[in-house]
Amino acid sequence: MAHTLMWGTLPPHWPHFKLFHLLVLAGLFHFCSGDSQVTKAVKEMAVLSCEYNIPTDQLTNFRIYWQKKNEMVLAIMSGKVSVWPEYANRTIADITNNLSIVILALRLSDKGIYTCVVQKTDNGFYKKEHLALVTLSIRVDFHDPIITDLGNPSVDIKKILCTSSGGFPEPRLSWLENGKELNAINLTVSQDSETELYTISSELHFNLTRNHTFICLIKYGDKQVSQTFSWIIPKPLPTDNQFPLWAIILITIIGIFGIIVSVICCWSCNCLLGITVKSS
Repeated sequence: MAHTLMWGTLPPHWPHFKLFHLLVLAGLFHFCSGDSQVTKAVKEMAVLSCEYNIPTDQLTNFRIYWQKKNEMVLAIMSGKVSVWPEYANRTIADITNNLSIVILALRLSDKGIYTCVVQKTDNGFYKKEHLALVTLSIRVDFHDPIITDLGNPSVDIKKILCTSSGGFPEPRLSWLENGKELNAINLTVSQDSETELYTISSELHFNLTRNHTFICLIKYGDKQVSQTFSWIIPKPLPTDNQFPLWAIILITIIGIFGIIVSVICCWSCNCLLGITVKSS
């Protein structure tokens, strides 16, 4: 690496430097332009602005450091840009755009507070000129919730489970019916120690005596995902001693047909009898 100076790194065996370092930081914060917030999703691109412009022909008179906590990200010295290994091949200095840095293919580990320090040479010495802080928040979208039927713990009660995983930041789960929040049961939130991604689940118990439409809503940051579950009371099945409707209709038709046939037969018999009487 062409330059190994790390802003915020204390030289060893310098007993009074720690106090000096704190005083310098206090002075720098006096010149700070204020915090800014950037929120992006994993694999997206983030632009972090230093909020400070330097004419290109004067760039050699300045040093610009971008760092996250005490780890260097990028430095511009004597007009040359150096990028540290973790950000190599995915971080660009946009000098003409307020000394911004552009981080490509964001990772969850990129989240945190970034500091931009600008120093200007004065009679051979570099003095503080500007400081900016940028908070980068990284979002990983949760999968659409899955609602599972867990059966009936009692005759008139059904239990369902809503689950979602693979997201960041920490989520909040709500059960809603007609816009009203319901009481969740067995709410569980866990985080993977390696990926830092969250999994969330919750149960809901409800009465089967009426129709329901529930929404499982999961919010994380300024985003949300949801899933709907509907319960409709099933129509009662016919009992064994009841005739099905088709049988009743068929019997009725046969009965009507039988009556018609009987009437016709009687009429025919009466007609024949009348003819016989006249003949005799």
